[in-house]
Amino acid sequence: MAAAIGIGIDVEEPMGNMIIDIGGGTSEIAVIALGGIVCDKSIRVAGDEFTSDIEEYMRRQHNILIGERSAERIKIEVGAALPELDNPPSDIAVHGRDLMTGIPKEIYVSYSEIAHALDKSISKIEEAILNALELTPPELSADIYRTGIYLAGGGALLRGLDKRIQQKTKLPVHLAEDPLRAVARGTGIALKNIDKFPFLIR
Repeated sequence: MAAAIGIGIDVEEPMGNMIIDIGGGTSEIAVIALGGIVCDKSIRVAGDEFTSDIEEYMRRQHNILIGERSAERIKIEVGAALPELDNPPSDIAVHGRDLMTGIPKEIYVSYSEIAHALDKSISKIEEAILNALELTPPELSADIYRTGIYLAGGGALLRGLDKRIQQKTKLPVHLAEDPLRAVARGTGIALKNIDKFPFLIR
């Protein structure tokens, strides 16, 4: 709900909107209408899982051990949800420990490799989105067909994720202007207008 307010959606309208907030630990998917959450789905697949996937991929595919900080840097610099992008980032140098020799080494990693590494986790998010759409009342489904899906949270910054979800759902997908701060911004707006959003206070 806070993400929806932060994106600039009028949550009190009777029109249904689907918001996907991909955070660090969880991905929250909700359909919002009339100031309430009509249906929601939460899965423990998000940014942290993407980072673990990259660590695991480097170990399995390149026989190189990297730390969480390096995996996070790879995710930010060449992280992608699709193996083919219109504006691809350049390959980046990654330093880690060779698992065979124990000696530090350097390898270059491309965005399409990372897209491959993250494929399984992104598929789980797609599955949860389809599941949430199935649970949505038909009138609100019609609204979502027109308004599309809104992406927020740090995980939404993954290159090509909006396009991939669009291909999977055949629905328009909108990336929030500043997805990383959407929830914080929405919470701030709600707290300043507590009389307007009393339903947010549990």
